[in-house]
Formats: sequence, structure tokens, C-alpha cells
Amino acid sequence: MAQANINTKMLKWARERVGFAVPEFAKKCGIKPERLEEWEAGQAPLTFNQAMTFADKAHIPFGYLFLPTPPADELPIPDLRTLGGEGVFRPSAELLDIVKLMQERQAWYKDYLKQQLAEPCQVVGRFSVKDGKQAVVADMRKKLGVAEHPSRGKWVDYYRDLVSKIEFVGILVMRQSDLGHFTRPLLVSEFRGFAISDDYAPIIFVNHADAPGARLFTLIHELCHIWLGKSGVSDGNTQNHRQEEVFCNAVAAEFLVPEHEFVALWQNGCESWQDNLGPLEAHFHVSTWVLARRALTVGFITEYEYSNYIATQKAINKNKGDGGPTYYRTKKSQISQSFSKAIIQQAMSGQMLMRDAGFLLGNMKPAQIPKFAKEFGF
Repeated sequence: MAQANINTKMLKWARERVGFAVPEFAKKCGIKPERLEEWEAGQAPLTFNQAMTFADKAHIPFGYLFLPTPPADELPIPDLRTLGGEGVFRPSAELLDIVKLMQERQAWYKDYLKQQLAEPCQVVGRFSVKDGKQAVVADMRKKLGVAEHPSRGKWVDYYRDLVSKIEFVGILVMRQSDLGHFTRPLLVSEFRGFAISDDYAPIIFVNHADAPGARLFTLIHELCHIWLGKSGVSDGNTQNHRQEEVFCNAVAAEFLVPEHEFVALWQNGCESWQDNLGPLEAHFHVSTWVLARRALTVGFITEYEYSNYIATQKAINKNKGDGGPTYYRTKKSQISQSFSKAIIQQAMSGQMLMRDAGFLLGNMKPAQIPKFAKEFGF
């Protein structure tokens, strides 16, 4: 078979980019580790089929293997994360790819809205950090039509309700835990969410690999970014001292658990500070994760106590089984409903190729789109 005249120096970069050692990646390619080492050293040629398989397993475009040098792996939106007080400068392939996918969805939806003669989203960039958290929280509540806390229902219901209200004001909410397969997880240790601001199609992304209780805080944190008109990737680190991140954390905390009410209800005489969480969870309809973070911000518990509690919650969440919804229901929960409906309508009416629609819906096969459409009543 014809040999692929690729730049073999790109092979090692591509493999390391996705975080695989030689034995692991060789197994994915269906070859022996010794053969992969020969490829990377330029001691053995690859056929076109082998090169295409390599590119597929490395999650890079085939053309990258012909480049003279690796392309720069830089986030296209501001990196607001911290690690030991410093920025995280090397994003994973998964983070880069999920941001790129969201930008592609945003670009399509923005064009779609303009074709529909829609008005710009009215909540983008309404405030700045200088306006203070109370003003932002009050405006967010007014625009979304929510009270300080729901009168009934569990916090998971509150989360779903907030997502719907956020979508109603023109913000796309996307939620995933991996890039379409468990072998490409979105690591919580790397990021919890991000916001991509835009006048027409702002996007919030929540990393659903995170514990369920933490997602609500991330949702409002990223919502604040949109209210400020600022894009960025966030890790939710309590030690992050960037002004914008500190402000968005403060807004999320105040939005979900108003300080004056929280302080009044907190009982200092409990045998353990955690005894407060059950009653407060029922009152505020947020997770104990959010409540523990609020207790930290007002000084009721230490960073050590908070970290220990969160570590325990992570372990509990890791051991819980998942219900296993259908493929189509999972897709419906992951992708913004406003976006999904627009894609389906365009594809089913013949105004968009099924192939293109499937790509934007997360590599859904064209034949699956009519079945997915039934989830929305089409």
C-alpha cells in the first residue's frame, strides 16, 4: 500500500497531547509498542490507512501529520483558572476540543438568529464588577423571574428550572461530562465550566463530570460572566484571586444563598457544623455542596473543613450508580434545547444537510436525527 509522506515528528506530539503512554496508544492503534516507537523515531513508514487511524485515535485532523511543527495549543477564550496561584498554561485536548465545538455551535446559532431577524440578547454585558454583587444579583433575579429561593421542590428541580429560565432569556446552556465517549472525559480537576459571551448567542457550559451538587454553583458563576459580557474558562477554585472570578463566585453565592438569611439561620451550637446542612438544604433548595461553600465564604468553617467535606462528597458521588437514560434523552439534557430545536427544524425542513446537523449535535448519525426530533415533539 502507498506510504504516507507525513512528518513523523508530529506523531509523538499528537500522542502526548491526548495523554497516552506508548503501550496504551499502541493498543488503541492495534499495533505493538515497538512498532509505534519505530514510527515516532522515523525508522518505519506508515501507510495512509495507518496514518489516518493514528490521527483518528489522537483526535487530530489528518492534515496535522503533514505540518512542519505542531500548532499552538492555546485556548481561544481567556483562561481564568489557577493552579497553585498561577495560570494553567497547557489545556488538555478534551478542553480545547469542547471549547472549539461550542464556538462552532455558537457561530451557527448566531447566523441562524440573524436570519430570523432576532434581536441581540439583552442580558449580555449589562453590568461590570464595579456595580457590585448585590446589583448584579438583583438584576439577574429580575430578568430570570426567580425569587430568593424556591418555595418547594428539590434542588435538582431548581437546577433544571434555572436552566430553562436562562435559556428563555437567550443564553444557550450546554452540559456534558465527556466528548461523546467515556474514553475522553472532561476532567473536573481541569475546569468546571466556561462562558463564551456574544451579543446574539452567549453560551454557558457546565462540566457534568462534576458532582451534581456543584453544578448549580457553576451554572450561576458562568451566568455572571455573561452578565458581565466576559468569556472565560473557570475551575471554581476557592483560592482563585482573580478579580473577575472572585466576583462571579460572590454573585453565585449570594444568588443561591442570600447571606443575611443564611447567617440568621445558621446554628453555632450544633455538635457538628454539618448538622446545619439538612435544614438549610430544605430551606434554600440548593445542595449541601453549595451550602458548605457559603459557610466558608462567611467564615463559619475553615478551608480545611470545607476541603474535607467536599472530598467526602466526591467519594460518595463516585460510588453512586447512574440511571442510564436513553441516548436521545441524554443528548437532550446535554445540548441547549433552543439550539437543538433550531437545528432539528432546519434539518427536517431541508434547509440544512443532515450531515451538518449531525456534526453540530455531537456527531449524531443522520438517521438518528428524526428519532432525536421526537424528544421535542417534532
